Amino acid sequence: MMEFIHNYTIIYYIFIVAFSIAITAFAIPSILHVARFRHLYDDLGHFRKTHDHGIPRLGGVAIFVGFTTTSLLFCMTDKSLPINYLLTGCIMIFAMGLKDDLSGVNSSTKFIIQFIVCAILVVLGNIRLTSLYGVFGIYDLSYFLSVGLSILIILMIVNAFNLIDGIDGLAAATGIVANGTFAALFIYIRQYELAAVSLAMAGAIIGFLRFNITPAKIFMGDTGSLLIGLISAVMALKFMETGKIINGKAPEIYCVPALTFAVLIGPIFDTARVFIIRIASGLSPFAADRNHIHHRMLKLGFNHIQTTIILTSINIASIAMVLLFKNYGNSTLIILIVAVSLVFNWLITFFIRSKERESLAFRNLFV
Repeated sequence: MMEFIHNYTIIYYIFIVAFSIAITAFAIPSILHVARFRHLYDDLGHFRKTHDHGIPRLGGVAIFVGFTTTSLLFCMTDKSLPINYLLTGCIMIFAMGLKDDLSGVNSSTKFIIQFIVCAILVVLGNIRLTSLYGVFGIYDLSYFLSVGLSILIILMIVNAFNLIDGIDGLAAATGIVANGTFAALFIYIRQYELAAVSLAMAGAIIGFLRFNITPAKIFMGDTGSLLIGLISAVMALKFMETGKIINGKAPEIYCVPALTFAVLIGPIFDTARVFIIRIASGLSPFAADRNHIHHRMLKLGFNHIQTTIILTSINIASIAMVLLFKNYGNSTLIILIVAVSLVFNWLITFFIRSKERESLAFRNLFV
């Protein structure tokens, strides 16, 4: 009997992914047709653009349709996730992202809408972090600290995914790795509703990715990157909450904070890095530039596919490293992940300096 249920569950999850892929892939050709007919192309004049011809940036519409349709039709409903508040947040993010992709949205307006979405999820939906598991000596959080920190985390992850969407495939591949990993972890700890939502998002991104690999036919735009960031952030918070010790029952996964950090290390590290550099230079942390890690790798001569594969591989390696060294504790593992990321960034800086100076000298490591 248990084997039958297990097989049924696997088929159910495969069907969710396949259906989500199909809906998204089916929607994109129609979106491309409308974009061409209405001349809805990316802004080629912007200094951050890396393409030499107009490409529609409405792929997020297809991701939204694939994810929400699959979630409403097939995702199981229970108390583990308030799907009504989640879809409310998704619709608000979708509407704002679509407006931004078509005609632009003021940065203050974007922040206000994002904050309202976060407040709905955290306060009304009770999707929040209540413990840091002793990371750096911090355990249970008070309600107000929990709400504030959870809103901050969602805001950071949402915008981090938006910021890494600078080359073909990177944001999509990162979203697939994040939601695919969370889905596998949720299945392992028997959080089946959460796994279904993660798989619905992963499937929607896969359906989009085949049109976004170089040469890209369509971009996801803010509509897609903000939505992926939102779902990834919610899944991260829900995963961290599942690892708490409840009624004396030990968690099934001990390195939850470090593992969550490893899953999202790509967008988190890159965003933190550029923000620190901009602030140290006396600039606004939200000032646009070409100093993201993917831009710097393009400067070294890597193409879009190579850069995406390298950065995605490092993301996966970080997850594997946490699982391999899980007994070392969360604080140690988080420090190790940051150290590896810093070394990787340092090596990129070294090779950029060496290329510019046409000299592979030791001093390029430091100045």
